[in-house]
Amino acid sequence: MSVLVARLLGLPAPTARARIERDLRVPMRDGVELLADRWFPAAGHAPTLVVRSPYGRRSFFGFLYGRLFAERGFQVLVQSCRGTFGSGGVFEPLVHEASDAADTIAWLRGQRWFDGRYATIGASYLCFAQWAAAGRIPELRAMIPQAGPHEFFGSIHPGGAFALDAALSFAAQVTGPESSAALVLVRQALARRRMKIAFRELPLGSSCERALGRRVGFLADWMTHVDRGDSFWKAMDHRGALEAVEAPVLIQSGWYDLFAAYATSQYEELRDRGRRPFLTIGPWTHAEFAFQGMRTLLPETLAWLRAHLLDDRSDLREAPVRVFVLGADCWREYGDWPPAESRPEVWYLHPEKRLERDAPPSSPPERYCYDPSDPTPAVGGGMILFGAGRRDNRALETRPDVLTYTTGPFVDEKTIVGSPTVSLHVASSLCSTDFFARLCDVHPDGRSINLCDALVRLRPGDSVWHSDGSAHLKIRLSPTACRFGRGHRLRLQVSSGAHPRFARNTGTEDSLATATRLVAAEQTVFHDPLRPSSIEIHFLC
Repeated sequence: MSVLVARLLGLPAPTARARIERDLRVPMRDGVELLADRWFPAAGHAPTLVVRSPYGRRSFFGFLYGRLFAERGFQVLVQSCRGTFGSGGVFEPLVHEASDAADTIAWLRGQRWFDGRYATIGASYLCFAQWAAAGRIPELRAMIPQAGPHEFFGSIHPGGAFALDAALSFAAQVTGPESSAALVLVRQALARRRMKIAFRELPLGSSCERALGRRVGFLADWMTHVDRGDSFWKAMDHRGALEAVEAPVLIQSGWYDLFAAYATSQYEELRDRGRRPFLTIGPWTHAEFAFQGMRTLLPETLAWLRAHLLDDRSDLREAPVRVFVLGADCWREYGDWPPAESRPEVWYLHPEKRLERDAPPSSPPERYCYDPSDPTPAVGGGMILFGAGRRDNRALETRPDVLTYTTGPFVDEKTIVGSPTVSLHVASSLCSTDFFARLCDVHPDGRSINLCDALVRLRPGDSVWHSDGSAHLKIRLSPTACRFGRGHRLRLQVSSGAHPRFARNTGTEDSLATATRLVAAEQTVFHDPLRPSSIEIHFLC
């Protein structure tokens, strides 16, 4: 099986026979013991990879991160996070990862088989666990954060809204019977029907309990603490790691991953600090990353580890950035992100649903009604599992609560890169409301395929509100790279929701968990010389 999988993944032949030492007991400072398995090559000492996971250390993760890398010259410590798969203590997602990782590294230093060099690797929650453990640590020689965040408030309250689909999917995954990663996906598929209870019914707190069959404390806490400045989130915020880490970092993600914006922001912050991070982004969703993504990424992952742990740079690419260009369906390498050869263009919203380079003429605004009893649905994009990725948005765009602005057909091919920024001048009948912006590639046959998007939630008293009741919003969309062929058009959607990806805005100031009243919002989008709504996009020259 190992040989077959290695061939399918394009990995070099094994250099050693892998062995495993199971259920190592790693003591924490509070007396709790966490369990870990150690995979290692049969002969000789080797540097160590540290993988910390709440999803089990056997089956998928043991094979992917453990056996495959042990057969190629590395030791791999796969540890079950606190309160999961036999490890002691209580699992409180994201809270103990920094202290438990520090205690694990302290224990690692005392093991006779540890040669003083280690790297971290892992996707999603495992990525967060890496950032929680990162810093100025002499033995840390490399990091490979994959498809995950370094802080959690922005993940669970993106743009100020509640990431209902992701939060509920994660809760269903980690609170059910412990099972392998593959069985978790099956269990989530079976639980999807029950999860729709929370997508339909209010109040949200009790409907989530009915959907999961139990009260989940951490989910209730996430719905209660809705402000970034709340001290509740401090233990889950590891932005300081980006300022402190000195080890080389290879960041990997997918354009349709719900954490894609974290990948490019991590790269940019490390680069601005004078580090030389590497960045790879493919065409995948979050779920696809673990399967299709790994098929592409494992060879470069192995090359990165060999370069920084074994001083073998023979297979390391030169360009720091490698991305899959949608539309062209090919990989491209660049010297930076966004590429230095890109230039910004501003396209303005015009009447008659047009998107033009010229500033807008005097024109009346456009209006729509957002009704939370019939919330604008999520169609594709960065969801955690079901319904994610590229989708045809034509049916969505026929709804009366979705505005669209479209360019004329491109005469020549154009390639966009980076994170577009939408500047919207808006007004609303409510002070508690949302605005959602999305960029699409409109094909000659009429298909409107989503590329990137973002949502912002406004509340009473926010600084963006003006005295006349209008607001000026700057919405930075998630990153993308896409080639528009001849005859393709660029389209900007404006709406006020993408449910259940983002929990609907009830239109009231009632709490997220207990709100039951639904109030419709009358929304206005301006596009005139005094209030020129627009989108700034970087095009490759």
